Amino acid sequence: MEFRRVNSLKGVITVPGDKSISHRGIMLGAISKGKTHITGFLDGADCRSTLHCFKKLGVEIDQHGYEVVINGKGMYGLTEAYGSLDMGNSGTTTRLISGILSAQPFRSRLKGDDSLSQRPMKRVMEPLSLMGATITSDNGNGCLPITITGHGLQPISYNTPVASAQVKSAILLAGLYAPGVTSVTEPALSRNHTELMLKSFGAEIETEGLTVSVKGNADLRGREVEVPGDISSAAFFIVAGLISSHGDVTIKNVNINPTRAGIIEVVRAMGGKIELSNKRTVCGEDIADIHVETSALHGTEISGDIIPTLIDEIPVIAVMAACAVGKTVIKDASELRVKESDRITAISENLKAMGADVTPTADGMIINGGEPLHGAMIKTYGDHRIAMAFAIASLVAESEVIMDHPRCVDISYPRFYETLEELKEK
Repeated sequence: MEFRRVNSLKGVITVPGDKSISHRGIMLGAISKGKTHITGFLDGADCRSTLHCFKKLGVEIDQHGYEVVINGKGMYGLTEAYGSLDMGNSGTTTRLISGILSAQPFRSRLKGDDSLSQRPMKRVMEPLSLMGATITSDNGNGCLPITITGHGLQPISYNTPVASAQVKSAILLAGLYAPGVTSVTEPALSRNHTELMLKSFGAEIETEGLTVSVKGNADLRGREVEVPGDISSAAFFIVAGLISSHGDVTIKNVNINPTRAGIIEVVRAMGGKIELSNKRTVCGEDIADIHVETSALHGTEISGDIIPTLIDEIPVIAVMAACAVGKTVIKDASELRVKESDRITAISENLKAMGADVTPTADGMIINGGEPLHGAMIKTYGDHRIAMAFAIASLVAESEVIMDHPRCVDISYPRFYETLEELKEK
């Protein structure tokens, strides 16, 4: 697919539903009593993996586009799947469902695609094993495929070595089945969608500083779930509006949960014109409309506790940094090495190919911005966020950008290119 420079980007758009919340809505609806009705569901490949897995576990789920109805089976109503559960490319599905399956009285085998089968799963295998589950990696490398044999679980107090909402969520979901209180302490605050949604479904959750606790033997009840727009998807259009020669873009109904909205803080630190309006709270999540305009951007440092709040946005933040004047330093982001691709390598190689001054580091990169970008052949590594980030970079490139695997965006945003076209002034 070929991409060309665009001088003007204007309009009002919406983006697909939040991927994290869509996953969790399916999971909690499945193990609750009664009916759960989800609106705004992200109908992307990753979330469909979660939906299909719970169907295989005996849950009745009806999907009509962005609307999903789940007839919950209760905490102990899941049934053993015939054959392996296919996670596709979804790390969220894999890690979160592992917490639930660890308490079920049957064996489950989880597999994924080639990319997911290289991503680390020991980070959930270890705490869930401490709680009493038997989990083995078929190849002995701590990666998929894994086999989980559920048992009666015991509560734990666990300190995670990395700030990871997926690890935290796996332990909390397992903790629903353990007597007493299960606690997780992180080195920095990761996204808190699981805590918010658990509470709305009736679980007893307490948060104190960097520690979150759940009381076991929960009694979850189905409910209405309204999924807001995903800020990770909105991020591409935020940056597009800022770096375009004539940008004036509004993205409506976006989740601005503080544990997810670090990109807003970074845009402001870089001098970007960004405004939030129509702020409200829906299903415990903060939501707003986001407006951006073409801005004179400058470099900044991005590190420390803000990293977990924008880890998925770093590919497009790096594009923004390449278009800004001065140095941007991104560090404390070694988690990028174990995403759908090694994103530090993918970002650095592709930005260099477009003429940017980028130095990769063990846990991030240094970008000396302000040099004009030119066309290049972009290697996506099959990573949806790399593909979308460099589609945005192409908007300011001096010549044609060609991408090797553009349809990998279907994982999280099947209509991404169509939305981008809507903003291009004809």
